[in-house]
Amino acid sequence: MSFDGVVTRAVTHELMDSLTPGRIMKIYQPTQTELIVTIRSQGKNHSVLLSAHPSYARMHMTKDTYQNPKEPPMFCMLLRKHLVGGFIESIEQLEMERVIQIKVRGKDEIGDERTKTLVMEIMGKHSNIILVDQERGMILDSIKHVSPSQSSYRTVLPGHSYRRPPDQGKTNPITLDPKDFVKKLDFNSGRMDKQIMSILMGFSPMIATEISYRARLGSATTYQETFSRVQSQLIHHDYTPQLLRGKKEHFYVLPLESMEAEKETYNTVSELLDAYYSGKAERDRVKQQAGDLARFMKNERDKNIRKIKKHEETLQKAEKADEYQRQGELLTAHIHLVKQGDKSVTVVDYYDPEQGERTIELNPNKTPSENAQSYFATYSKMKKSKEVVQKEIQKAEEEIAYFDQLIQQIESAREEDVEEIREELREEGYMKAKPQQKKKKKPQAPKPETYFSSDGTTILVGKNNKQNEYVTTRMANRNDYWLHTKDIPGSHVVIRSEDPSEETLQEAALLAAYFSKSKASSSVPVDYTLIRHVKKPNGAKPGFVTYDNQKTLFVTPEEAAIRDLKNNEAKD
Repeated sequence: MSFDGVVTRAVTHELMDSLTPGRIMKIYQPTQTELIVTIRSQGKNHSVLLSAHPSYARMHMTKDTYQNPKEPPMFCMLLRKHLVGGFIESIEQLEMERVIQIKVRGKDEIGDERTKTLVMEIMGKHSNIILVDQERGMILDSIKHVSPSQSSYRTVLPGHSYRRPPDQGKTNPITLDPKDFVKKLDFNSGRMDKQIMSILMGFSPMIATEISYRARLGSATTYQETFSRVQSQLIHHDYTPQLLRGKKEHFYVLPLESMEAEKETYNTVSELLDAYYSGKAERDRVKQQAGDLARFMKNERDKNIRKIKKHEETLQKAEKADEYQRQGELLTAHIHLVKQGDKSVTVVDYYDPEQGERTIELNPNKTPSENAQSYFATYSKMKKSKEVVQKEIQKAEEEIAYFDQLIQQIESAREEDVEEIREELREEGYMKAKPQQKKKKKPQAPKPETYFSSDGTTILVGKNNKQNEYVTTRMANRNDYWLHTKDIPGSHVVIRSEDPSEETLQEAALLAAYFSKSKASSSVPVDYTLIRHVKKPNGAKPGFVTYDNQKTLFVTPEEAAIRDLKNNEAKD
C-alpha cells in the first residue's frame, strides 16, 4: 500500500505546519466514510479530507469539491457539536503507525474548556474516524461502529474506552539505532525486503524494497548506511512527493530508485494525494450507485445487436424476392403446361440468355393459377419485409450508438450526473417513471463541469446528454466555439469565447478527447465549429446533433493536463 507510515508522517508534518494554530469552522460528511473539515489558519481557509474508505482511506488537505447531503448524518452533527469553533492544539502521528490524532480545545455546553481528540486510523477496510473525550479516554462516536462480535481485541462504540489498534511488535525506525537495525537482519535467510517490513513500524513493501535495492545485496555496513540515509530523511522531513506512472500508478514521498516509472513531482504531499486519489473514491461510489444502470444499458445494447443479427438473416432471405417474382412470371407464361395435382413443372427460362430449361416446384393441392399467385404473394411479402427490416436495422444501429454514448458517460460520471442519466432513460421510456410525489420539486437546471484554460477562458463540459443539450442549446452564444470527438461518443465542449487562442482551442480539445470513448487513445480527432453551425434534428435522441463548417484537431488526452485545467482560475 502506498499510504504507509512514512506517508502518514509526511502528511502529519504538513498538516501540523499548515493548520496550527487553526480553528475548525465547518464540518461536512459527503458520504458514509468521508469528512470534509474547514479550518481557518494563518489567514486563510483550508479544506481537510478525512476518509475511512475501505480502499482509499487517507487524510490530507484538498482542493476537490464534494456533494453534501441535504441532511447531515448523525456522526457529522455530533462532530459539529463538539468540534466546530474549537482550536487545534496539535496534529500528531502515533509513533510510525498510520494513526493521526488531532487534539481540539473547545468549550462544552456550560462554557468549561474541554479537549477532544479526533483519531484518524488508516488501516484499509478497518479504517475509522473516532471522536474521543481526551480527559476520560472515552469514545463519543465513530464513523464506523465495531461491536465485540466483530472484534475480540477492541470495541469501537460510544461509551467504551478508546484502545489503540493492536501493536504488531515492530520497532519505530525514527528511534532505532542503525547499528541495531543491522543486528536484527538475518543475512543468511534472504528476502531482505520482507525482513525489513517485519522489523520496522510503518514500512510498506515499497520502501522496504527501496532499501534492499539501494543496498544492492551488500554487506551489513551497506545496509546500515542505506537505512541511516532513509532515517535521516524521515527525521528531517526531507520529502519528495512523487506520482509514479508505470504499469500501475503509485505515489510516494521519498525518491524511489527501485521503480521504473514516469515520475511527476509535487510541491506538497497534499497536492500529490489530491492528484492520485482525485475522483477514484467518487468513481467507486458511482460504480456502486450506477451498477444497475450500467447493466441495464449493456443489456439494451446487446439486445439491439441480437436484433440486427436476426434482421440480417431475414434480409438475406429477402434478397431472393426477385427469384420468386421470376418463377411466378414463368409459371404464368407456361400455365397451359400445368395440371392440378402436379408437384413440379419444367419450363423454358426466358430470362436465361441461353433459353435453358428450369423446374418450378408446385403445391399439388393448388390450381395452376393459385400456384402462380402464391409465388407473386411471396415476392410481394419479401420485398415489403426488406424495406421494413432495413429500417429496423437502422433503428437498432441508432439505439446501439445511443447506448454507447450513455455507457461512456457513466464511466466518467460524477455522483450528481448519474440521476440525470437515470431520469433521461425514464423520459425516453426505457425505464419506469418514478411514482408521482404530492409536492413537485422545481426541476433543477443541469450543472455541466466548468474548466478554465491557461489564459482564464471558461470551458464548459457536458457530462451527460441533459448537460450536453443544456450547454449547447441554452448556455452557449451563437459565436461560441463547440467541440466534439469526431465520430466517437463523447461530451459536448463549449469555449465561452468568440475568439479563443490556439492554446485554449487545444486545451478544450483535450477535454473533449478525455471525456470520450477514446480517453485512453492517442491522436484523437476532435472537430470544432461555431455554435451556430450546430443543429439538433427533429425527433433526435437527447444529446444528438449535426454540425458543419468544422475543422479537426488531433490531441492525446493526459490526466495531468486535465487536472491543471480544473485548478486554473477564471479570467478577470
